[in-house]
Amino acid sequence: MDAKRELFQKLQQDILLWQGFKPVASGKAERIGLGEIEDAFPGGVFPKKAIHEFITVVPEQSAASDGFIAGLLAVLMENGAACVWASTSRRLFPASLGLFNVEPERIIFMDVQTEKDVLWITEEALKCEGLAAVVAEVNNLSLIESRRLQLAVESSGVTGFILRKDENKTASTVATARWRISPLPSQTENGMPGLGFPRWQVELLKVRNGNPGNFVLEWAGEKFEEVKKVKKESVWSEMEGRQIG
Repeated sequence: MDAKRELFQKLQQDILLWQGFKPVASGKAERIGLGEIEDAFPGGVFPKKAIHEFITVVPEQSAASDGFIAGLLAVLMENGAACVWASTSRRLFPASLGLFNVEPERIIFMDVQTEKDVLWITEEALKCEGLAAVVAEVNNLSLIESRRLQLAVESSGVTGFILRKDENKTASTVATARWRISPLPSQTENGMPGLGFPRWQVELLKVRNGNPGNFVLEWAGEKFEEVKKVKKESVWSEMEGRQIG
């Protein structure tokens, strides 16, 4: 059994190397504060040199994904690097990024007419080593287009976030991870009035060579914070009588 286990682990390591994952030296893992979520990735490290795909079918998922990505950008842009955000129908209000400690003036927003232009900008921006990340909003992404983006991040090390609205073709891309972020009701401290921290249901639908799972996370002012679930919380988008806008 030990021989089989060793052979299996050796094969797993070989596959990870072929797919571009490099083993992390002991004690040098760069965790970004996602807690248990990071354990779902190979080596227990959030993959930065990769394409992350976010499924945003309804507007509230799009807004929640924007907030979650903003939290990630706060970590990725710590060294002063900039970010590119390309879209044909951007709804993000730049000033809202300040809630997540992201300076909006360090993000280059590119609002263009066609998705073809969005993908061209995304691919070219992903080749720029000086950027921390590139965010693109599209309706769909083909297998070939996703391969081109993956090749770009492998050479530059820039992190790519793709927000896509078409859920029907989710299996056709080579994204390293596929997420679905949904809003959850916030909770205030000790019954105090007002609003609590932004809270999300984080579904990690796909992880290449990792372990998908469901998590509850909130942005606690300065960083992500895990919320230990004691019971299933209702996702706002699934509630009856919900209102948009």
